[in-house]
Amino acid sequence: MQSLAAIADPTRRRIVELLAERDRTAGELVDEFDMSAPAISQHLKVLREAGLVTVRAEGQSRVQSLNPGGLDELEAWLQRTRSFWSGRLDALERELRAEDEKNAREAKKKKSP
Repeated sequence: MQSLAAIADPTRRRIVELLAERDRTAGELVDEFDMSAPAISQHLKVLREAGLVTVRAEGQSRVQSLNPGGLDELEAWLQRTRSFWSGRLDALERELRAEDEKNAREAKKKKSP
């Protein structure tokens, strides 16, 4: 799961968040961080290789864009994980409700003469 590994880094997550707001040049992204342009370029390379970011030339600038399709892998993983936990939590809720009902019946029996 290359996209999940790519956003494991907090700098890359922030880049994705910034690009979700609007397209930006690499220079605009560099201005958002306290690190060198080559370091940001390396982060962008990882995001491009993971399919999360695309780049296009506009005159002399290279504009970075978020690739919504690149998020599909993450969304599918989250959905699988969410459905697993949802099923488990639903089962736990049923068990807890049954236990509460059992305890209420036993308490009622103890109060009866």
